[in-house]
Amino acid sequence: MEKRIITTKQIVSFGQFLRQEERSAATVEKYLREVGLLAAFLKGREVDKTGVAQWKESLLAQHYNPATINGKLSAIDRFLVFMGWEDCRVKHLRLQRRLFRESDRELTKEEYERLIVTANKEGKERLCLLMETICATGIRVSEVRYITAEAAEEGKAEISLKGKIRTILIPGKLRRKLLKYARKNKIASGELFLTRSGHSLSRKQIWAEMKAICQKAGVEPGKVFPHNLRHLFARIFYQVCRDVARLADVLGHSSIETTRIYLISTGVEHARTLEQMRLVL
Repeated sequence: MEKRIITTKQIVSFGQFLRQEERSAATVEKYLREVGLLAAFLKGREVDKTGVAQWKESLLAQHYNPATINGKLSAIDRFLVFMGWEDCRVKHLRLQRRLFRESDRELTKEEYERLIVTANKEGKERLCLLMETICATGIRVSEVRYITAEAAEEGKAEISLKGKIRTILIPGKLRRKLLKYARKNKIASGELFLTRSGHSLSRKQIWAEMKAICQKAGVEPGKVFPHNLRHLFARIFYQVCRDVARLADVLGHSSIETTRIYLISTGVEHARTLEQMRLVL
């Protein structure tokens, strides 16, 4: 019987498999990183349920967030299934549904507006329009490539991800801005948000550009990352329509439970609700 030892060749094959499944580049990177970390932990030992459980315990000992640990275990689960080693999978941590999230991680509309104003003042036109595009449509940062000159002309973008296709409408004001940007930069077709060399903007580059304007915008850096713009879109969209199923469709979620996570109130809002109940005499 062949030994169950994680090799570089297996990790490479796993990456190819994930790409064939049309997983996003960020997901592939994360999954391969977690498998590499497990391999480093095992130090050449065979993969078995005991070893994976010990790795989980080591993550707990390092005080990783339980949700982060479960994310790591999900990546390992996918690898173990790929290898046919399903019997090595371990249970995930049981998490109580969160009632509220920390305020210091939530980007407010006012803070978003300060970021936009600052980007404009700094002459960062591409960054400004990119942030507006993500926040006004709710797309993932990995879906920015679908915002093309053709999509701006039509007022909608067809996004294909994980075997699903959904249509994103582009608000009129944003559409006019995108068309103006395309004309100015002589982009007749294809992606609008490109590097100077004509390549797609990477997640890391977008993240870095956003972080670079935090201080001047007076916004805590911990709140500023592309996915938080999507969260802001979700909260405001729900405030307007109060339809979580419709929001799930717009965001491209297959489960409404995933969408509900986006709508959890902050601790401050939760405390305000408790105060308004007036149950302490």
